[in-house]
Amino acid sequence: MTETTTRPSAGLRALDRLVGTWAVTGGVEGTVRYEWMPGGFFLLQHVELTQSGQPVTGLEVIGNLRPFGEPVGADVVSRFYDSTGNTLDYTYELVGDTLTIWGGAKGSPAFYRGTFDADGTSVVGEWTYPGGGGYRSAMTRV
Repeated sequence: MTETTTRPSAGLRALDRLVGTWAVTGGVEGTVRYEWMPGGFFLLQHVELTQSGQPVTGLEVIGNLRPFGEPVGADVVSRFYDSTGNTLDYTYELVGDTLTIWGGAKGSPAFYRGTFDADGTSVVGEWTYPGGGGYRSAMTRV
């Protein structure tokens, strides 16, 4: 086995900064909680938000893909499952203090880009959607 199959990738381990509970404000309001699945190969996000007056409850599983018989994928990807039956795919990247989450594949025109403050207790950024949509969002560690 190669190193990338026996321990979580550096890109995934970088997301350890998200572990904990966060209050979310801006275009959505509520709480998200990140925790490691045992083994550290997947980061779980528990979501309890309100967007446009509608509740959004769900679970996101974040990690590197490792399909049967194939090598570990290079990108940190996720699938979000919500209480209304939606499944949404994302790609995560944390470089320095800048967190980017693309809706779908890396480089997608739908993305979030936010910056951690110096002590890691808040992340402020903006979701950008094709055609000029989007909203500002902030997460503050609870």
